[in-house]
Amino acid sequence: MKSDETAHKQKNISNIFELIGEADVDVSVSDEETAERLIDRKQEGAPLEKDAVKDEKSNKKKKKKKKKTLAEIGRDDLSVGDDIDAFLETLEKKKGMSYQSADHIATENRPVLYVEHRNLNPETELKRYFGARAVLGDQRSKQRQRQFHRCTWMTIFKDTWPRFSRPGISMSLVESKDGIQHFTFEHNRDYQQVQFKFFDAVESMDPNNFVVLLQLNPYHIDSLLQLSDVCRIQEDQETARDLIERALYSFECAFHPVFSLTSGTCRLDYRRPENRAFYLVLFKHMTFLEKRGCPRTALEYCKLILSLDPDNDPLCMLLIFDFLCLRCREYTTLIRLYEEWEVHRNLSQLPNFSFSVALSYYHLSQQEDISPVENQQLKQKSNVLLQNALIMFPGALMPLLDLCTVQPDAVVSSHAFFGPSNPKISPPALSELVSLYVGRCHSLWKEAGLMLWLEENVRKVLKRVDLHDPYLEDCQNKRKQRYQSAPRNIHRHVLMSEIKEATATLPLEVTTQPGMGFDPLPPLDSIVSYIRPERQNMGASNESTLSLFFRSLLPNFNLQVSGFARAGRELNQEVNRLMVAMRDMLANIQFHEPQWENNHERDEEEWD
Repeated sequence: MKSDETAHKQKNISNIFELIGEADVDVSVSDEETAERLIDRKQEGAPLEKDAVKDEKSNKKKKKKKKKTLAEIGRDDLSVGDDIDAFLETLEKKKGMSYQSADHIATENRPVLYVEHRNLNPETELKRYFGARAVLGDQRSKQRQRQFHRCTWMTIFKDTWPRFSRPGISMSLVESKDGIQHFTFEHNRDYQQVQFKFFDAVESMDPNNFVVLLQLNPYHIDSLLQLSDVCRIQEDQETARDLIERALYSFECAFHPVFSLTSGTCRLDYRRPENRAFYLVLFKHMTFLEKRGCPRTALEYCKLILSLDPDNDPLCMLLIFDFLCLRCREYTTLIRLYEEWEVHRNLSQLPNFSFSVALSYYHLSQQEDISPVENQQLKQKSNVLLQNALIMFPGALMPLLDLCTVQPDAVVSSHAFFGPSNPKISPPALSELVSLYVGRCHSLWKEAGLMLWLEENVRKVLKRVDLHDPYLEDCQNKRKQRYQSAPRNIHRHVLMSEIKEATATLPLEVTTQPGMGFDPLPPLDSIVSYIRPERQNMGASNESTLSLFFRSLLPNFNLQVSGFARAGRELNQEVNRLMVAMRDMLANIQFHEPQWENNHERDEEEWD
């Protein structure tokens, strides 16, 4: 972390939500060559048994002594396993590259947003849990027989995918200044025409148009994003994840030769629509990885997204960074980010960081390989941070206990500070942030030891309240002055996260806007590189009478998404889906006079 001069260069933050600033770190990449070459053999379908490792080592005998020594280290420990995973694990332990290692000498020298290529592959994490045989299975023999495809880091081409041909996406270097390279994706003329047809399919509400578009252009990004959302809503998680991986592969094949996933010096402007799709694909892929049980890989993608635009953080990755760190037990990573960015980001004023950093210190204090003195220091640090978080965000306690199915005792529930009768001001933006944290992270608190620790500190907080601690008044003034309105990127994050506790707190100006799954809440200052040509009197003519009827009944219903849900099937299934939605809407209507429900002879004027 640089000196305080950098912090003074930052503008004064008058609003809590202007938290995004420069990371102030210089990113350098030094991946282990041996590990990368072995992983390349995996992706290219090379044999993974002992013979393959021995062949790899024999090819290195003609190289430098340093590499030869490294290979000999791996050969000595190869007897532990029957594939290269033992070799890779040995490299990590010998060279200090393991993220789970207690020795942090190597990791401390890296930037906090350091991204390693091999950790972008979920198989790396899954094999640590289940072993290579359980993860790869019969893939080894299939990989030997498949056709050669470009070696990519984020995803591997699947034989079940349509034949890949460049869809018309490329990447260009906009400018390079102060060691930072600004890139942008570009659409050629053919891809622009496909994009216009996609917009036509959305507006026409005809699923047949959408099916034809995907058949002719199987790697069109926005179509893959939209269809993935529909499959996920229908609980077809496998297909939804596969479509996102296909879009990710298409993007990676379009990378500029200088663009790097790990350097941390490459930027993409979210205001450009061509770049937004890449952000959304990465975010959805990260979400699938976390749900799949790969939080360490998901954290790597979170750091990647944050490094693409750390100043603005268009998807507000800081709101999920702490959750992924706790899920994969990367406590030191979370604490380090907090300490380095607190000066110019005010992370302590985000509920998720206030509680999660305290939780990280608590977990570190529970480790067995620390001295009693260090244990006491970490425990004391965690207590102070948790009490400060409870005082600053008292509205988080009761919803957290409720989701954890914990009944608070009478002393806590009846106290005015945490009780429902608390007259404290809770601005809408603060409620949105608190609800997002509680809805996402409540599962992390479902441990008996954590609840005892929480109960102990809640009682200490109540004592401080009764003694009129000056810190309480300071926090109350901060809540009154700040959190008046949330920026667009926080609303966008809440919409994409789909956490019901948080979406219920969104303001009307957000919920009443027509939502598009392929571009949620686009920036108001978008940079448009090409404009869709005007259609000549085709808008109304393409809509059937039935479509217009349902649009009049359900003006806020996302009809284009529902149309995609049954793409390729009969139109009457679409009608049934809309009828169900309409019945749900009518069933939720509440009248002021309940007796009207049985009064079939009332006049129409009674509805007014």
